[in-house]
Amino acid sequence: MQLHPILDTPAIAIGYDSDNQWLYTDWKGEHDQESSQQGRLLILECLRKHPCHKILNDNSSITRTTVQLSVWGAWWLEEMMRAGLEYVAWVYPRNFEARQATEATLLLIQKPVVVSFDDVATAYLWLQKQGQKV
Repeated sequence: MQLHPILDTPAIAIGYDSDNQWLYTDWKGEHDQESSQQGRLLILECLRKHPCHKILNDNSSITRTTVQLSVWGAWWLEEMMRAGLEYVAWVYPRNFEARQATEATLLLIQKPVVVSFDDVATAYLWLQKQGQKV
């Protein structure tokens, strides 16, 4: 993965993988509803500046989360799709409680296509195959 860093904060790092033409988001530490919204706004801004159809959303460095899907989250997903998002490879947090919160949220998302993974390598391989013409 040849990443070109876009931004790096204590809560999230975002890069653009030019070889695969997708965003890579690396969430870090603890997240609540507010910090999650701030991070998602940064992702939306990056997607608008670096248009692509895919995101590798890495949550493996999240230590704790209390995030739930909300009306705001539904608005954000709509904006992401308007900006071109079609596929998300979502890597689960390693922390069990954080993983449970993530699983509950993912069950509610119907669009874009979101598939969850236990590791970045498997998510990467799946995401590479999406949108390819057979």
